[in-house]
Amino acid sequence: MTTFDHLFFNVFTAFKTRFKQKANSIALFYISALQIALVFVSGVFIATFLTKMNASTISSDKAWILFAIISFIIHIQNWLKYNGKTRKVLNAKFNRSKPSKHNLGLLLSLPFVCVLLGVILLQSF
Repeated sequence: MTTFDHLFFNVFTAFKTRFKQKANSIALFYISALQIALVFVSGVFIATFLTKMNASTISSDKAWILFAIISFIIHIQNWLKYNGKTRKVLNAKFNRSKPSKHNLGLLLSLPFVCVLLGVILLQSF
């Protein structure tokens, strides 16, 4: 199981007691938002680095279109992975292993921190 699988199931189990029907959707949205935020930060970092090095890269419009396509692919990939039979197999593996407890507030703030860091880097661009 990957780190994202562990984060998904930590959020899933945290919300399962409160929102039985929507726990999977909340965890799916969370993991997609986290991965998209990480792609955003890494993309802005690379763009800023290449700009400072005076390297010619793709235009800003093409980069945003590429980011939108990658975001769509990430969400569809997570939706396929964490729905149905694959989620049940991963859930059994997660329940069998010793679950690591993470602070839910910290987990939920990770995407916001990544976006904030990306915006700060984007301003220096």
